[in-house]
Parts: sequence; C-alpha cells; structure tokens
Amino acid sequence: MSASETSPVRHHMKRLAGEGIDVVRVTYPDLIGTDRARDVLLDHLPAACEHGLAFCRAVYHTTPQGDVVDVSGGLDAGLPDICVRPDLSTLTALPWEPGVASCLGDVTDPATGLPAPESPRDLLRAVVDRCAEHGLRPVVGPELEYFLCDADPGTPPGWRRYSDAEGVVYTAGLRADGDNHLLRTLRLLRDLDIGVSNGNHEFDGSQFEINLTHSDAMDAADRSFRFKAAVKELARREGRLATFMAKPFNGVGGSGFHLHMSCVDTEGRNVFDDPSGPHGLSATARHAAAGILAHAPALTALANPTVNSYKRFGPDTLAPWLIDWGMDNRSAMVRVPPERGAGSRLELRLGDASANPYLLIAGTLAAALLGVLAGEEPPAPLEGYGYDTTKSALLPSALPAALDALEADTALTEILGKDFTTSYLSYKRDEVARFHRHVTDWEFTEYAYHL
Repeated sequence: MSASETSPVRHHMKRLAGEGIDVVRVTYPDLIGTDRARDVLLDHLPAACEHGLAFCRAVYHTTPQGDVVDVSGGLDAGLPDICVRPDLSTLTALPWEPGVASCLGDVTDPATGLPAPESPRDLLRAVVDRCAEHGLRPVVGPELEYFLCDADPGTPPGWRRYSDAEGVVYTAGLRADGDNHLLRTLRLLRDLDIGVSNGNHEFDGSQFEINLTHSDAMDAADRSFRFKAAVKELARREGRLATFMAKPFNGVGGSGFHLHMSCVDTEGRNVFDDPSGPHGLSATARHAAAGILAHAPALTALANPTVNSYKRFGPDTLAPWLIDWGMDNRSAMVRVPPERGAGSRLELRLGDASANPYLLIAGTLAAALLGVLAGEEPPAPLEGYGYDTTKSALLPSALPAALDALEADTALTEILGKDFTTSYLSYKRDEVARFHRHVTDWEFTEYAYHL
C-alpha cells in the first residue's frame, strides 16, 4: 500500500465525496500572477499528491498572448518540466462550480527537488522566512480595485465600461451598479472563504473595490491571488470582463493594489506600535518605512509591472509617483493610517491592481526588512497635499527604468534571489521590446492622415 493510501488525502477525499465533489482544480500563480491549473478527478487525487502533476516550466515564460520568451531554464534547456503537488490545506469548494473544489499547488523542479526559481509563492515563502530569522512575522491586509466591462464588438478593444455613472465613489446599490454585480460577487466570494469583508463602487464608472481581511503575509497573498482569479471567472460566467489592468481606459483613473502591513513578534504583539515614539510608531515601523522608501525605485518593477502601469501615474491621480510618506495622507506613497495600538501599520499605495500579489508582498517585505536591518530613520513626513517634485524624488516613470532600478538594487535582489531576478528581468524586458515594436492606434490617429 502506498503512503498516499494511508495519508490524510483519503480523509479529504471522503469529505469531498460527501459534499458531492468529484473534481479538484489544482492552481498555482505564473510569473505575472495569473492562475495556471489542472482539473483532477477525485479518484486520482492520491496519485497527484504522491507523484505531482507535470507542467512545462516555460509556463512561467509564456506571455499573455501565448508566446514563449527565451528565459534561461526554458527554451534553452529543452522545455523541461516542473512538478506541482496539491496543497490540501488550501482545499475549498467553488460556490459557482458544482462538484468542483480548488486548492493551491506547491511547485518544485524535478531535477533538484527544490522550489522552481520562478515560483512566486515560494519566493514569498523565502522572504517570510528571512523576516522570521529576525523575529518578525509580517501581517498584510490587501485592497484591490478592478473595472467591470460589457462586450462591445463594435469597438477596437471589444469591451466598454459596464457603467458610465459619475460621482458615485463610495456607493453601493443600484445607483452605480444596475445589475447588482457587487452584491452577487460579494456573496459568492464569502462562500469561497477567502476572507472578503466588504466592497463598494470606486471612483470611476464601472470600477469596484473589494477588501480582504488582514492575515499572515503568505495567507494574504494566497487569498489575493484566489480573489483576482475568482472575480475574473465570475465575470466570464456572465459574458463580462473583470480586469485588474492598471489603467484600461483613457479619461478615467486607474486601479490600485494597496497593502496594509505590520509585523508582530513571537507573542503576537504589534511591533509597529509605540505610544512614546514619534507619531506613535516604534523604531521598527519607522525603519521599515525608511527601507520601503529607500528601495522604492526597484520595488516599482514589482508593484507596477506592465507598460500600462505607468499611465496610471501623474498629478491629481491619487496614484503615488513620488517617493514620500505621510501621516494619514492619501497623496503619499506610504500612508500611516490613524489607528495605533494593535492597528498600527503602514499602507503602501504604490502598487497597481495588475501586480502579482506574491511578488508585490515579497518585494515590500524585503524592502522593509532591509530598512529594519539598516536602522535608518525616514525623512520628515509629507505635510498637506503631495506631488511636489521639489520635496520628493520621482519614482521611475516607465517600466524600463523600473527594471533597471531593480537590477541595480543588489541588496533587494539578494533577498529575492538571483535566479528569480534574472528570469523576471528577461521576461519583462521582452515585454517592453514587443511593445516598442507594436504600432498603436494612437500613432495611426496622430500621424497617418497628416504625414
């Protein structure tokens, strides 16, 4: 009898069968944070757990359009396998897919038995372990925005905004959501059990925000990854498109991915709190903020990972494009919310919704840890409305500059790992090159008639 026959997998199978589930969908994030998956019939779950599921490693190097980028370890190595084993601790039924449960997968390289270098989940796990070596357990609360679109075959993109209602920020109900998309989505996400707490219409027409509860960093990343996949899948069921693209439309704002971050010690005490410290913050919190500010240019490559990301930046967008921090100041890159005590935290407002949750959180934690280890103080916090280039340095204004900043930040990339960094830079620089070769609609409109 194999080990899997007597392992907990059989208990899971019995429970799932009792719930009418006969398929387990094993998912894992690719390099850009989208879900890759395989459906496994329940009777074959023990084999999947024991031997793993084989995927081509070049899935990490595949573009959204299906092209394979020449990244080391993929094409040059003959397109070898990775092995994905179900993480049964993450099993949950899909409320909208009768008979199907979903779980995350752990990814290894069969040649070494070690995590695959490009695996975002394993990268974050390694960074969390580095924090633990210094007595810190990061806690993260994610906030994500997205746009909902209806099909419009008569337009070049094929989609239009679900609603053009204006002035409906922080509203709920039919005023800006005529088909009750938000209510339906909230209830299904609640039943998915990923810690969704609340949601509302956001600033622009068809834009929504749904918040997740805070938890340990890895769990927060897992839930953010599953949240994004679920929202997109639920929209597809209705013939719609939910997009976490940074700025999908001209004339409106973009979508953010804000992280609320704190750390607790081995006894669960929030180590960012200190009533006697400046601004009620501990030295650890201030040093973490200083680290995030110091490594912000490199962090931008992970927080704003697409060519489109940088079109979200600019004055009066409430998207940070300067390197600064402030007390309860939404125009700052790092905001310190007003709560203290157990609620003491930093809010990084840099990320956009297209960011891979694992990479965004890993990069932020790595930068914060470097700040704590360096023990440096941040500059004076921003006062008043920000976006004054005489007071604060600019973030990279385009993806190539951000990638260069990441490559140059050897302290940060040492924590993230050489193999991951090399793969990420190769993949993203190919994206930039493909964009520069592409003729856009703007260019044709601007030049074709007059030139």
